[in-house]
Amino acid sequence: MKHFKNTLWLALFFCTIAVVNAQRKKASPEKKEFQIVKYNNPGLEVDLGVGLYGHPIPVDYDGDGDMDLLVNSPNKPYYGVYLFENVSGEDIPVFAKPRLLGEGIKSFSVSYMEGKGEPVVFMKREELTDFRKSLDKKTKEVDIAHDSGHIGYVDYDGDGDKDIFVGVSDWSDYGWDNAFNEKGEWTRGPLHGYVILYKNENGKYVNQGKIQAGGKDIDTYGMPTPNFADFDGDGDLDIICGEFMDKLTWFENTGTRENPEYAEGRRLTDSGGTEIRLDLQKIYPVAFDWDRDGHTDLLVGDEDGRVALIRNTGEVKDNMPVFEAPFYLKQEADDLKFGVLATPYSVDWDNDGDEDLIVGNSAGQIGFIENLGGNPPKWAAPVLLESEGKPIRILAGENGSIQGPAEAKWGYTVLSVEDWDGDGLKDIVVNSIWGNIEWYKNTGTPTAPRLSERKKVKIDWQGAPRKPEWVWWTPEANDLVTQWRTTPYMTDWNKDGLMDLIMLDHEGYLAYFERFKNKQGELMLKPGERIFYGVNGVAYNSWNRLMSEKDEQGLLQLNSEKYGKSGRRKFTIMDWDNDGDPDFVLNALNAVIYENVKEEDGNVYLKNIERVTNLRLAGHTSNPTKVIWGDEEEPYLLIGASDGHFYVYKR
Repeated sequence: MKHFKNTLWLALFFCTIAVVNAQRKKASPEKKEFQIVKYNNPGLEVDLGVGLYGHPIPVDYDGDGDMDLLVNSPNKPYYGVYLFENVSGEDIPVFAKPRLLGEGIKSFSVSYMEGKGEPVVFMKREELTDFRKSLDKKTKEVDIAHDSGHIGYVDYDGDGDKDIFVGVSDWSDYGWDNAFNEKGEWTRGPLHGYVILYKNENGKYVNQGKIQAGGKDIDTYGMPTPNFADFDGDGDLDIICGEFMDKLTWFENTGTRENPEYAEGRRLTDSGGTEIRLDLQKIYPVAFDWDRDGHTDLLVGDEDGRVALIRNTGEVKDNMPVFEAPFYLKQEADDLKFGVLATPYSVDWDNDGDEDLIVGNSAGQIGFIENLGGNPPKWAAPVLLESEGKPIRILAGENGSIQGPAEAKWGYTVLSVEDWDGDGLKDIVVNSIWGNIEWYKNTGTPTAPRLSERKKVKIDWQGAPRKPEWVWWTPEANDLVTQWRTTPYMTDWNKDGLMDLIMLDHEGYLAYFERFKNKQGELMLKPGERIFYGVNGVAYNSWNRLMSEKDEQGLLQLNSEKYGKSGRRKFTIMDWDNDGDPDFVLNALNAVIYENVKEEDGNVYLKNIERVTNLRLAGHTSNPTKVIWGDEEEPYLLIGASDGHFYVYKR
């Protein structure tokens, strides 16, 4: 009987606990999290890719006799070492969807002894001695002075010992920021990239200094990423280096296997004689005989996480190995992606009743990702939008980036899509690395858009045009030049039937640019009005860190910093708290809410209230947009992340 009473008491006790826990859960529901968006499109093939930066590691990982590919992705949120399995056994397969093997590896280097065998992986100056099985768990430090750079083993002089090379970037001449004169000329020096040799002398590594070619130090444009292999088949080790930009440099060994001497570097060309260039920059070449035909190929990781195969034909022309043009490898579609630093805007671009994505990215492109229906949607592969029949690509070139000519192949397009000119067709207004606000007129039809050439958005300055103080050129009279990489948000703010702009002005304040028709009937913008006020802080930086006092109130400066740290703010406008007025959702770690707390005398008062979640989606920046999928009534929040993927948050 006593035992029965104890049992009954315990049962009642645990029942009570269960009820209390259920009530707590009901009162405090589990906080939702961002979820990565999938293609949901079986059979679709897309470019193989990880997140921001991709380091390829070719290896027969599963031991089935064909070559698989590991790719290290060292930046969040798509942070990891991923396996792309070769399931067909072909030399150029469509790889399986990626499988995460472990965390990404910072300060990563991979090389192969003479372009074959097992990968040699370093993390700084620590060799990962059991990489295939444990990734970075087992390490052995090598005794060299360099703790950074691209490190690897090479039998430099053919004596059977493993020597060490280090590819070192040197930014001392370049500086980084704000060094253009009034003619747009860079007043500092270039990037440098040197190759250091450590000879193995009785088991100790002795620094031999910089390797020379053509009687002077090998010096690439940063990030040399040297690869030693017999590329031309003459029995000695040559060198091919990458760089911070997009090209590859060939250094022929004109000496012997035992006593290397290197000729002056030449740009690598393909079989048609065209200089080999990758799509983006900050490339990462790895020498490896991929197709096992006896000729050392190159697998090259690009900035956007893709990997290109550049095959060595085995031919030699003009004392240079002949390579094929780069081919970007393919995979089964899995996670929706468009380059890196993706800047989506959700809109029914093709007028078929569902919201598609129009997206910018770091490469300066604009892509169309078609929603094929369903909820969650099925997505088509991204298509590059064209202007006048040519793919859109806005680039900095030599002097378009405040951070200098090393950013020549970046464009950082960020955009919105609405009917800008009132003709019933959706147009695109775009900002970029230049800070020029421009637009593409839709000259097609509602179901088949076509874009004209890029035009300037016109503004009536009623005086001299304004610009950020560090912009070296002088805008034309009606040009709108503001801070770079910021959203030009189209909206009819005053409900007069004309599309206005809300965006950062030349000094980083959030401003309202009202649209009007001038006496000639031409649509123009008025100079930006600073109508937005912060109620719990007024000045921020690009990461939404408060730069003023917490309780300060006044005009809202979304970025108070200068030069390369300026701009970079992205946002969407939506009624986040369902109280009937427009709130602002801005970039941050993922996104941050600025609640509209009141509107008075034409001014809007915004309170920085919360980060949506703690999930990090921004290595550099994020880009929010509101979406409505399927037959849902309430909008979701979609983030374009640094890794080029998209993450959705359903409230």
